[in-house]
Amino acid sequence: MKKLLNTLYVTTQGAWLARERENVLVRIEQETRLRLPIHTLGAIVCFGQVSASAPLMGLCAERGVGLAFLTKRGRFLARVHGPVSGNVLLRREQYRQADDDAATARIVSVLVATKIANSRTVLQRALRDRPDGEGVAGLQAAVTHLASLQRSVVGRGDGLDSLRGTEGAAARAYFGVFDDLITHSDPAFRFDGRSRRPPLDPLNALLSFLYTLLRHDIASALEVVGLDPAVGYLHRDRPGRPGLALDLMEELRAFLVDRLVLSLINRRQLKPAGFTTSEDGAVMMNDETRKAVLVAYQERKADRLRHPFLDEELEIGLIPHIQARLFARYLRGDLDAYPAFIWR
Repeated sequence: MKKLLNTLYVTTQGAWLARERENVLVRIEQETRLRLPIHTLGAIVCFGQVSASAPLMGLCAERGVGLAFLTKRGRFLARVHGPVSGNVLLRREQYRQADDDAATARIVSVLVATKIANSRTVLQRALRDRPDGEGVAGLQAAVTHLASLQRSVVGRGDGLDSLRGTEGAAARAYFGVFDDLITHSDPAFRFDGRSRRPPLDPLNALLSFLYTLLRHDIASALEVVGLDPAVGYLHRDRPGRPGLALDLMEELRAFLVDRLVLSLINRRQLKPAGFTTSEDGAVMMNDETRKAVLVAYQERKADRLRHPFLDEELEIGLIPHIQARLFARYLRGDLDAYPAFIWR
């Protein structure tokens, strides 16, 4: 079983990453503030004005440590990784199935059904926690609607356009009641719908930021098993877009990101003052809030659960690696269907 390694998040502006033998150094204003052995790291994620030396990049590539660069807001810029692992036959099969509409529809139907199921579970848990609270009627109606949409996907050979339409309808139903999941009384944390590029409120800033981190984790896991993160099924080819990483992210969004965001807000772990609005209306986290979110994400990944398909207890942070391996096994023909992660 793969061991869950640490992810180093570097948020201090002007930081410089360097190599010292088998160690990663974080230097700020000519002073070494942190020294970590490379074998303890699974990834390094840099935000904003953070630079890395060529020797450090080479060390990361040699040791299979993903090195990613994001803007200060959390928008993905680039990843540095070593030689592609895995065998070429696996990628050829990935490409063949991506070019086959029937094969693609089978995969997309599983992804869409799983995304709907996990979104529905988020709403059901909210109903269980406050059966007589405000917004219960709307939540119950959304749960019922999502169940109907899920049934319409399972076991049917719908075309890709129909499946994508169902996925879009489910997302609208889910986010249409997302505000009812928020118990924080401050109006700054109200949710009026998804907004991206840029996020226009604190909730969307949190969701977009954490979705970016999750996408990075999944893309790294796909590369480790030898799959091409760029060639997806639900998300079709587009230059610069990791389609397959976005595909597998659909099954984990609600479980790993949405629940974490709701927990951070409803438990008053974040404050409205921790967000700022730029001239273009984009809402951003300040440094303190960003660090708090990163710590919470790392802690969430260290939590343990029993995997529904493997029936083994493992750290949540390993789920992207497990799902990438299961998807590779499906493409190789070792499994009759892809066992997507269904949260119960």
